[in-house]
Amino acid sequence: MDSSLFITLFAGVATGVAVSLAAFFLYNRQLKRTASGMIENARLDADRITLEAKRESETLKTAALTEAREELTRRRDSAEQDIRNARADVERLEKRQEEQRREIDKRRSEIDTRDRTLQQREQALAGRESTIAERQARAEAVVTEAETRAAAILVERQKVLEDVAQLTPDEARAEILRQAEETARGEALAIARDLKEAARRGAEKEARKVIALAVQRLAAEHTAETTVSAVPLPSDELKGRIIGREGRNIRAFETATGCDLIIDDTPDTVAVSCFDPIRREVGRRTLAALIADGRIHPGRIEELVAKLRKELEAELVEAGERAAFDVGVNGLHPEVIKLIGRMKYRTSYGQNILEHSKEVAWLAAMMAAELKLDVNLARRGGLLHDIGKVLTHDSEGTHVELGVEVATKYGEKKTIIGCIAAHHDDVPHETVESVLVQAADAISGSRPGARRESYDTYVKRLVKLEEIANSFAGVEKSNVIQAGREIRVVVTPEKVDDLAAAALGESIARRIEGELQYPGQIRVTVIRETRAQSIAK
Repeated sequence: MDSSLFITLFAGVATGVAVSLAAFFLYNRQLKRTASGMIENARLDADRITLEAKRESETLKTAALTEAREELTRRRDSAEQDIRNARADVERLEKRQEEQRREIDKRRSEIDTRDRTLQQREQALAGRESTIAERQARAEAVVTEAETRAAAILVERQKVLEDVAQLTPDEARAEILRQAEETARGEALAIARDLKEAARRGAEKEARKVIALAVQRLAAEHTAETTVSAVPLPSDELKGRIIGREGRNIRAFETATGCDLIIDDTPDTVAVSCFDPIRREVGRRTLAALIADGRIHPGRIEELVAKLRKELEAELVEAGERAAFDVGVNGLHPEVIKLIGRMKYRTSYGQNILEHSKEVAWLAAMMAAELKLDVNLARRGGLLHDIGKVLTHDSEGTHVELGVEVATKYGEKKTIIGCIAAHHDDVPHETVESVLVQAADAISGSRPGARRESYDTYVKRLVKLEEIANSFAGVEKSNVIQAGREIRVVVTPEKVDDLAAAALGESIARRIEGELQYPGQIRVTVIRETRAQSIAK
């Protein structure tokens, strides 16, 4: 090996060793520095951790104390709130006890007032009973006196008749008994008339007061809507289209609706005629829809009739429900509600039956309230009293009989059925409410503008009234006044005395009730007049 190369290698190795040693010493020194730093850092971290632990313990201690204080505060607030609630409950109980005490005092006062009122009524009744007893005693005294007088007259006249008339004792006794009987009957009738007139004046006064209050509270229209059978046309040209080729359209219309279609010379108008108002309304609506649509042929007619019939049935149910709601009647059978709705297209003397029934229900309820009677019974009986009128086109019998049948079929109470059956005096009244329904029916039918009738029917009724009055013995003449609301009968004074005049008026009134049909009431006034004439010469 070359010496220079060896030297070079040795120098390189030495240099490397030196560098390595230097690096080793540097690294060792660096390690020492790092270790010292790490130890110092560890000492610092330990101090920091200790300090943080102390701080955290202080923080936890402070938080625990704060939480304990808050818990104590919450519990104290809760206890105070419980105390306040308990005090409030005690105050409410005390207030309720005070209200109950006041209510008890109030009821005690009302009971005392009622007791005083009852005592006053008992005293008044006792006074009336004593008055009635006195009147009965007077009547018995009069009868006894009349009997005594009749016995005296009997003995006296028997002697006179036997001496003067030369009658047998039996004939004389019969004549005297007849005269005594007439005298006693006249005096008894006079007393009965006075008592009846006094009772009538008191009853009429109270009745007039109750009826006046009810009529004042009722705010009903004077006219009601009625069904219409005339349909206007845009022009007369549509009449031919309505008739159709060879009359097929009009035949299809009459077959589907059950109505007669009257097409005459009346300009721009076609009339729908049918005895059933429901069918007539379906026909009227169908014809109006056909005119508006423009398509008039048998198929379209049948389609519209079926559609409008369903719509009208739904409207009837709605009208019945609305009427029951307006009046305040609940719990009606669905079929009864439908019949009430059908009243909308039924009239009596021009008055709409649905509006009339609602008026009767309101009036009867108001009068029942004034008299402290069953308001619900009067209201329900008034609404249903004329329900049979919607069935008179389809069934045999009077509207009273049909109404009773319907009410019985659909489970109405006996008292309601009694109101329906007795509102035209077909049967005796079983309740006071049925009398109120009858009175309300008369008020609603007789008020001005409520009803109307045809001229021929009106004239026939007036003539029949005069015929009935003139058929009685002792009637000189009779006159119907106030549009048929009153008839005045003039009697012959020599044939009819005062007592017989009152009996004649009752007989004529009962005969009118049995033979005539009329809205409202008819007053019968019997006039007996005696005139004395002298001539100065």
